[in-house]
Amino acid sequence: MTFKEAIALGIPKELPEAPIYDTTVSHAPKRKAILTLAEEKLAIRNALRYFPKAWHPTLAKEFLEELRSYGRIYMYRFRPKYTMYARPIEEYPAQCQQAAAIMLMIQNNLDPAVAQHPQELITYGGNGAVFQNWAQYLLTMQYLSQMTEEQTLHMYSGHPMGLFPSSPKAPRVVVTNGMMIPNYSKPDDWERFNALGVTQYGQMTAGSYMYIGPQGIVHGTTITVMNAFRKHLPAGESIQGKVFLTSGLGGMSGAQPKAGNIAGCITVCAEVNPAAARKRHEQGWVDELIEDMPGLIQRVKEAIAQKECLSIAYLGNIVDVWEQFYEAEVPITVGSDQTSLHNPWSGGYYPVDVSFEQANDYIANQPELFKQKVQESLVRHAAAINKHVSRGTYFFDYGNAFLLECSRANAGVMNADGTGFRYPSYVQDILGPMCFDYGFGPFRWVCTSGKESDLQITDNLAQQVLEELKKEASAEISQQMDDNIKWIKDAKQNKLVVGSQARILYADALGRTKIALAFNDAVRDGRLSAPVVLGRDHHDVSGTDSPYRETSNIYDGSRFTADMAIHNVIGDSFRGATWVSIHNGGGVGWGEVINGGFGMLLEGTAESEQKLREMLFFDVNNGIARRAWARNKEAQSALETELARTPNFKVTAAQAVDDQLIQDLFA
Repeated sequence: MTFKEAIALGIPKELPEAPIYDTTVSHAPKRKAILTLAEEKLAIRNALRYFPKAWHPTLAKEFLEELRSYGRIYMYRFRPKYTMYARPIEEYPAQCQQAAAIMLMIQNNLDPAVAQHPQELITYGGNGAVFQNWAQYLLTMQYLSQMTEEQTLHMYSGHPMGLFPSSPKAPRVVVTNGMMIPNYSKPDDWERFNALGVTQYGQMTAGSYMYIGPQGIVHGTTITVMNAFRKHLPAGESIQGKVFLTSGLGGMSGAQPKAGNIAGCITVCAEVNPAAARKRHEQGWVDELIEDMPGLIQRVKEAIAQKECLSIAYLGNIVDVWEQFYEAEVPITVGSDQTSLHNPWSGGYYPVDVSFEQANDYIANQPELFKQKVQESLVRHAAAINKHVSRGTYFFDYGNAFLLECSRANAGVMNADGTGFRYPSYVQDILGPMCFDYGFGPFRWVCTSGKESDLQITDNLAQQVLEELKKEASAEISQQMDDNIKWIKDAKQNKLVVGSQARILYADALGRTKIALAFNDAVRDGRLSAPVVLGRDHHDVSGTDSPYRETSNIYDGSRFTADMAIHNVIGDSFRGATWVSIHNGGGVGWGEVINGGFGMLLEGTAESEQKLREMLFFDVNNGIARRAWARNKEAQSALETELARTPNFKVTAAQAVDDQLIQDLFA
């Protein structure tokens, strides 16, 4: 059977052979057993409804074994035999090019070179799923192969509800993930309803088919790390020989060491999972792998003395590193944490003084003990950080719910009056006022030809646009322009591509639009051999409402609302997006954030041009308007600039209130 025939088939006509559990790839940890006996029965009923009744006696036993062995029903038997990767767009069986592009992006998210736990359909973050099971994948690809430009596929948390009549102007796919009734959005609710097979955690770009491997995280991390050092170091002092200490090479991939190398510092990144650490070292995302603490301390001291640019993966627990570096007087200039603490009880964070294997056993069989160990570890983790900060370290929360979970463990992370955290979110200190409020965020694209030559053409076009815009850029955004011009110039030599031929950079609405127009023209005149998919991380100006990350620098009391993200996905959907998504959950956790994303195919047509102009403008300025209404001065400045150049853009302006008036009123 050919690849195209397999895609068009969907659920196979004959029952495939029983699966053999593949021990050569990274698997998701066993999820805790949370279902009652009645709920287990319901989970089996739910799983069997995808298949012919004649198969039910065989599959029922198999699915129950999966549920009890792994905590979920993944339907391993139905995992396709063909190799999973993003093929050139013309290799997909499709009635319309937009559907083929979506198939390409789905396969990229599940490529073993890209995905964290590919056989469990998890792309990154420990639980960021594209689908709940393999039946959903097979049906979705089949529907996409049948879709015309007058149909829309509606996806309910990985489940393809079906193709509904629509119009060529409508999105081809609408995705929701984990959209729970508010009172059913606690961590155990995810465990329960995911085990039942009725919802999933889409993370940000996993469940919206827009993940491009570590590169997407590398860019944002690079911008953050460079600006963290700028904020902390005296003017003119070099970053060379300064240490950036962090953790997490699994769920957050190899982004941090690569970003540290680009920034020019010494990066030490701890990782407890040997497979994850060795994988990133073999892939070249980290320079050296060290497995013993004395060796680590000696190597870091050598690097400081020689002012090296170096990245080190330490195979061990981050708490030990913070504590031992303090005792050994290893100076840490900048520190953070990028473990998947949005998922603290299912392998997102591993406790100190417990082996990796033992911790996984606790997750599955003694979840309350595991939770206790994690919280004890967080108390030690925070205490060690506080000691380094007293010596001059700049520590920031990376929006992974580190400070939130520390506070819930009663660790020492609260400020003096107990009203907030003693350390800022990186959005509060860095990305919010420096990037998001000005409209700068993670714009990304994928060359659907799969050709490196096409990616090089897009890199050159993007660089030309940014250099032209830099000539007229205000002083407020000049540094961001410089950083992104340097990024795109160096992108090829930094070897950032994993999976699809993709790129990311930070740009505002004007930059994104001009770059997209250049791409569309290049597709039209044949300089690019195939269409280009546009997208972004949800971690952006407008797409996400997250009080502890993306909107943590909103101070008018609205940071716990989600109007912006909902308006974003609805507004994008009728302004030209090829597909749209809205998720509960993301980098900070289930129930802690609502985030929306999009994908858009540039086909080199006049219709594509109209869509990109309308949608990209709204996608960014929706967030700038909200941030300006919250009285963020940087956003107000960006809004004034946009209002001056766009006559049909009208926004309600926030009036400044005199502080003394408020003080006198309550005196």
